[in-house]
Order: sequence, then structure tokens, then C-alpha cells
Amino acid sequence: MPSEWLRHVVRFVRWYLREITGDAAYERHVARHPGHAPTRREYERHRTAHRDQNPEGRCC
Repeated sequence: MPSEWLRHVVRFVRWYLREITGDAAYERHVARHPGHAPTRREYERHRTAHRDQNPEGRCC
């Protein structure tokens, strides 16, 4: 029983960290656009430019 709980916690922490760092978003993008797989650097550059052009409710 404790090993199942630990496994669940490790999975959750891994998921959480991937969401925070953007790894999951990049992989989802690549999966949705199989013909055009940009490098991680290109993806981040485009994502940052898009956020700068379309600001959402930020505090600053």
C-alpha cells in the first residue's frame, strides 16, 4: 500500500513540474502538428512573442 501512494505522489510531482516548466505544452504542440515540429527554442520564441502581442490579465 505505501508503495502505491509513493508512486502516485511521484507521478503527481512529475506532472506538476512538467506543467510549470512548459515541457508538457511543447509536447502537446508537437503532437498536434506532426508535419511541423519546431525546435523547443523556436516554440518558446513563438510562444513568448504571442504572449507579448496578446497580453492576458497579468498583474504587472
